[in-house]
Amino acid sequence: MIGRLHHVIVDCPDPRGSAVFWAALLGREITYEDADFVVVSTSDQASGIAFQRATGNVAPTWPDPAVPQQLHLDVMVEDVAASAPEVLALGATRLEGDVFADPGGHPFCLVRRPGWAPPIPG
Repeated sequence: MIGRLHHVIVDCPDPRGSAVFWAALLGREITYEDADFVVVSTSDQASGIAFQRATGNVAPTWPDPAVPQQLHLDVMVEDVAASAPEVLALGATRLEGDVFADPGGHPFCLVRRPGWAPPIPG
């Protein structure tokens, strides 16, 4: 092993707005914040997802490849159909089927929790 994952960094026009959305969706906290960079994690000593201001950022146009999705996250849930309204209430938009976009326009998928993963606390 050469290293460990620190943060997944997501470029976006509004780091705080994206972080608030993802913190609520994943049940995590904002553990670091400045004007251009916000981290969502379990603590200030754990890896997480970071949102970095990218002025002029163009949101992906998935499934149209004109602007590639750049990255996407799979979010495991107990019940995709039951989770969709909650995700939409947080500010997501449905793109197609179980694919949504966060407030910054980044696609993510809701996937049913695989049997090997521990249950997700409700």
